[in-house]
Amino acid sequence: MDDDLCLLAADEQGWILDRLAALQQVIDQQDIEQALQDNPQARPERACVLTRQIMLWVVLAMGILTHLPIRQVFKACRRLHGREGTPLRSSLCVARRRLGSAPVRQLFERTVDLLATEDTPDAFYKGLRLMALDGTTFLVPDSLANAHAFGYPSGGRGDGAFPQVRKLSLVEAGTHAEVAFALKGLREEQSSEQAMAPALLRHLQPGMLLLWDRGFFSYRLWERATATGAHVLARVSAHLVLRPVQTLGDGSYLAYLYPNEACRQRDERGLLVRVIRYTHDDPRRVGCGEEHVLLTSLLDAEVYPALELILLYHERWEIELVFDEQKTHQTPRRATKTAHLGSETPQGVVQEVYALSLGHYVVRALMAEAAASRQLDPDRLSFLGCLQILQTRLPECPTGPPATLRSWLDGLLWEMSQEVLPPRQNRINPRVVKVKMSKFPRKRPHHRGLPPLQHPFVDTVVMIV
Repeated sequence: MDDDLCLLAADEQGWILDRLAALQQVIDQQDIEQALQDNPQARPERACVLTRQIMLWVVLAMGILTHLPIRQVFKACRRLHGREGTPLRSSLCVARRRLGSAPVRQLFERTVDLLATEDTPDAFYKGLRLMALDGTTFLVPDSLANAHAFGYPSGGRGDGAFPQVRKLSLVEAGTHAEVAFALKGLREEQSSEQAMAPALLRHLQPGMLLLWDRGFFSYRLWERATATGAHVLARVSAHLVLRPVQTLGDGSYLAYLYPNEACRQRDERGLLVRVIRYTHDDPRRVGCGEEHVLLTSLLDAEVYPALELILLYHERWEIELVFDEQKTHQTPRRATKTAHLGSETPQGVVQEVYALSLGHYVVRALMAEAAASRQLDPDRLSFLGCLQILQTRLPECPTGPPATLRSWLDGLLWEMSQEVLPPRQNRINPRVVKVKMSKFPRKRPHHRGLPPLQHPFVDTVVMIV
């Protein structure tokens, strides 16, 4: 981590934040340097502690050590050097703003990759790599800047309590690796999940099978997705007009998709698809007796039987677990952080989301390697357990020759490989909430941005006689 303008002393291997050496297993130092080089800033006239390279590593560490405030993150990244002082929180925040979000975004794009190999259990279906597309929202702090940039969700009872940012992700279902995502505020144009989806389709390629929910379906999106050479398996509305043109032996049938009714009448621009209609008869499960419709570009019923595809569609829920990992376990809401994210500026929010996704990818990449050592499905390992192992073991990362670091890393991976979850239960969670209403009045616009008090309380006391 050589940096000519950094005042901090490096170790024998050239590391300044020496406790982060293990992260180079996933994040290449050359990618760090390239991301900074491609997003240059004016070179400072004097040496300083918090160079851009140092801050980029600190921001990455924030995506893993999410339980620590930024000053403690810096302490966790660097070994104790005598009476060396730690930068103040204000200095770290200024340096973080100076870094910006562009280098973190470029580093994410250069770092993330598909993790599953041909030997990874349950990552492929008959040679097709399983991918999933879906979206979620993150609550951000209720600052004026965030409210103006992102906007509040609206509902029947008015605006929501916190501004929100929408994230649409493309995930490798077998490893939970988030390979790409798009980010927009609710206030921005084209901020619906369906409108954001085309930006992620460029990451699809032949040999992939994309799974998505019925909220994404449109003729144009289907056309774009299949044009990449990837296959699609999607749920659609039962009311979609899909007239059979050929019935297949497994009960599914072929039909044509049309962009509108006029094209259907003239039989123009039709796309041949396969339709699978089914229901289930278990009254304890949601949707009992309800008609479900799946649409796929896998037209051969003998090679891809309908029952297999019905069961395979459930793999789409792996992306919901990715969002749970990020929002519930990696960066949970707590008393000191009432929103999912902690940044009070839009640029900080974007930077933080990319740092969290990079942190999630680091954990998942190590989990994939740990699972491969025991021929396990990466989904069988506990994300929370492995995240906590990395958080607690990272400060123990040794300095010295590469062989020493490799030995320590092998021990870390072995420990992660022991975090095996019990088999998943045959269960169903209804879409309900435990707490819905509050006895307190709603927060209104005039409650936000209150000016500071002018007088101490003692000066406002009025005795009643």
